[in-house]
Amino acid sequence: MTDSSLLNSELELQQQEELYQQLLFQTRGKLQAETPDSTLIRPQPGLCVKTFSEPNKQKVFINICQSTSVPPPPELSREELVQLLQSEDPSGYRVPMSLGEPHAETDNNSQGCTAYDVVINQDFFQKSQKDPLFQQFVILVSVEGLENKYSLELNRDWKVLKNRKFLGSVSEQNIRTKGRPVIQELQPQPECSLVVEPPTGHPEYLIAEIKLPGVSSSRSLVLDVGEDRLVLTARPSLYHLDIFHPFLVDQQNSVAQYNKSTQILTVTMPVGSSAP
Repeated sequence: MTDSSLLNSELELQQQEELYQQLLFQTRGKLQAETPDSTLIRPQPGLCVKTFSEPNKQKVFINICQSTSVPPPPELSREELVQLLQSEDPSGYRVPMSLGEPHAETDNNSQGCTAYDVVINQDFFQKSQKDPLFQQFVILVSVEGLENKYSLELNRDWKVLKNRKFLGSVSEQNIRTKGRPVIQELQPQPECSLVVEPPTGHPEYLIAEIKLPGVSSSRSLVLDVGEDRLVLTARPSLYHLDIFHPFLVDQQNSVAQYNKSTQILTVTMPVGSSAP
């Protein structure tokens, strides 16, 4: 006699494994690569800036790159730049840029460090190389952009490396090919809770529970699990979630499961260490 309950259990496990594979993307950026209003670019090296994170004084390198695919900022003369820097709100002038994910590298002394890639318009970069004031301005907005995106605090006593234009290897980046309209229908952000297991001591797992009312099938979900980032889109235009968390997780062994009855997506991610 065949135990039908055992067969059902094996079938459920097989379906669950298929669901895991469907929901889980093993590489960063796959979601952006499939987005119709973005494109992959390979920027050109520009200059490399050395600084330190605060307060732990860890070495940080900023690769400021150039690309014709990134739109230029509004035209700005040297006199206007001086006035801008002396104004009370210099943030009113925006420099379009693409801020890449942190990547681990080694410096000339074989010591571990973190590097970030920042891509700006090629013509604007070339302009900044002809005037030290513009160069310092480009470095400043790059530093502030990274600080805002990754909740960093970087030392302002930076140094431009003379004999190195880039630390590490140049990676492709996704950039928007069309701007967001001034008025647009925003995708609501779903309710998401993050818990760690065990709740005390060093966490072994980071578990995200995301409530998705109205989502009837996992087939409409696109999930991207990064080392310290979680991006979820429920198609067509139901929800969009993009969060950073304070841990580095094991992407390869993370699993996701969607419960249709409760309409909750559970993502279980093994924890490696705290994010830098």
